[in-house]
Amino acid sequence: MIGASPKAGSVGRGMIQTVTGGGYEGRLHFVNPSYAEIDGQPCHPSIADVPERVDLAVIAVANARLEQALQQAIAAGARAATIFASAYIEGDSEPPLTRRLAAMAREAGMPICGANGMGFYNFDHRLRVCGFPPPAWVEGGGNKTFITHSGSAFSAMVHHDHRFAYNLAVSPGQELGATCDEYLDFALEMPTTRVVGLFLETVRNADGFLAALEKAKAKRIPIVVLKVGRTAESAKLAVSHSGALAGDYAAYEAVFDRHGVVAVETLTELANALLLLGHDRRLPAGGLATIHDSGGLRELTVDRAVMRGVPFSKIGKETTQKLAARLDYGLDPINPLDAWGTGNDYEGIFEDCMVALCEDPDTAVGALFAETRDAYSLHEGYGRVLARAAGRTAKPIVLVNNMAVIGEANLASHMTKAGLPVLIDIDAAMAAFRAGFAWRDAVQRPAPKPNLAPAGLRAKWEARLGKEGALDEAESLALMADYGVGVLAHRIAESDAAAIAAAKAIGFPVALKTAKPGVLHKSDVGGVKLGLADEAALLAAYRDLAARLGPRVLVMAMAGKGVELSFGAIVDPQFGPLVLVGAGGVLIEMMKDRRFALPPFDEAEAHRLLDGLVLRPLLDGKRGQKPADIEALAKSLAAFSVLVADLKGLIAEIDINPVLAGPSGAVALDALVVPAGRR
Repeated sequence: MIGASPKAGSVGRGMIQTVTGGGYEGRLHFVNPSYAEIDGQPCHPSIADVPERVDLAVIAVANARLEQALQQAIAAGARAATIFASAYIEGDSEPPLTRRLAAMAREAGMPICGANGMGFYNFDHRLRVCGFPPPAWVEGGGNKTFITHSGSAFSAMVHHDHRFAYNLAVSPGQELGATCDEYLDFALEMPTTRVVGLFLETVRNADGFLAALEKAKAKRIPIVVLKVGRTAESAKLAVSHSGALAGDYAAYEAVFDRHGVVAVETLTELANALLLLGHDRRLPAGGLATIHDSGGLRELTVDRAVMRGVPFSKIGKETTQKLAARLDYGLDPINPLDAWGTGNDYEGIFEDCMVALCEDPDTAVGALFAETRDAYSLHEGYGRVLARAAGRTAKPIVLVNNMAVIGEANLASHMTKAGLPVLIDIDAAMAAFRAGFAWRDAVQRPAPKPNLAPAGLRAKWEARLGKEGALDEAESLALMADYGVGVLAHRIAESDAAAIAAAKAIGFPVALKTAKPGVLHKSDVGGVKLGLADEAALLAAYRDLAARLGPRVLVMAMAGKGVELSFGAIVDPQFGPLVLVGAGGVLIEMMKDRRFALPPFDEAEAHRLLDGLVLRPLLDGKRGQKPADIEALAKSLAAFSVLVADLKGLIAEIDINPVLAGPSGAVALDALVVPAGRR
């Protein structure tokens, strides 16, 4: 323990108290040239004076002394290090201290936890490494892992809430040595891990992160993530805070969706989700069943459930009869259930009703919405109710505090550690239920089985994609057609006679678009003429375009009626190509209705992405409009994802807008392809 100190309130003192107070049974060595002994134990002037090679060097010294301390630890053969300090030095030279420390660690093969972190608690090993001693009640024996890029979030989740017990908690800071994915992989190998929570700024090793997520899915271990840096403003702060770029959230959205990771938005939602998904009983099929002692708060619960997309279980006739037989007169035997009538025998009524609701085939989880005030007979009675009910059903049961506070801690802590998690805040609890259902459904979903890319197409297009400039519309549409994306019939013409011949071959009416090289947004320059019904109209339109924009045009069949969507592709610097599907036409910027996915994927995955769009009901036909051919649309989207994956490294961006989904199929009306490095 380099920088160990007897001085009260110092980090050097705090780390001693943290380790010794956790029951660690290994050997400790104190290092500080200012002291001959601390707590009756010898204190060495340098790590070189320690009589054995150490497993871990905990470095609690000022930034100016970090480099020397790490050099000495490496020279002494220390196998790993933990650094609390920020590693920022005013007026530092290039490369800065953070990069120098990271380089030293890489060369030595030494994993570092930190710098600028709180350390870690491996409760299974009874080793706590932190410069700020936790409260006396903090103990291990739990099944939850928490890995956080925020030191304050470490304190909030580990040092603050009596309901939680962890097996592992890590604050890796700047990740100068070990990275988040490595801690995650380590946690997944711990037999005590039931659920993992991540407070994530960025991912420094994308391949390792994806491999860890795949392992978690295979092991059926839920991963709950609170990703920060989602906005441009927040991402700027993340750069200065951790020295890493917070990736585009669209990429994380796609990654999380593919690997069944549950995303939450607040610390309260994260806490609730960890408690629910850390339950010893996994969520079966079905929805939420709830009991309330207040009609008004029941209505609020329903409102928040609808807003959060949480389904209530649809109880059957047998369950309804069981409820009716137990409820006081005047109460409806329904779900969600207001079970407080006269209050007479409330424990018996609430218990039997909870069991009846949980035993319904369509119920996945039962919840009692109340409070947990210590030494209050009603709330202690609710605790007894749930304990007895849990013994009569195999379904998970929780209690939800209606407000965003636990109240007094003892009852909530006792219930949670007894297998009856206490969640807080109606809305945040609904976020946890939604997360639980989402994870349950994701791990049961089969992995996508995309088609193979057509043989030879990458080689065919590689030469063109290596040239300067974006592909013109005709080239872009030809590329789409080669990979199986539906396109409208079209031809290039460079004279009025050729345009007329093309229109006759395609069939009137037609659209006419400028094909002048370099014009990427044709409507902006008046380069699109629609609904040309005959030769005279076509000739007039051609002459206008030729005079203003040149003789080269695209003649295209007119599309019928349908819903306008868009397909797109971008390349994320961390995770690679991403596919976008969303609202198209003029709505693309107005609605912000879109989903992102990792390519390639199959038609089943394409259907799921389409089902997640706000505009999805429009595809079923409204007010006399015929339904769109959803199968054709999903087939084109899946084919597009294969294209994006197959041309990885050759393409920077693709924009297909609009894609018209109508009764007779789905076709791309316009496309823009930008080669990689050729913008």
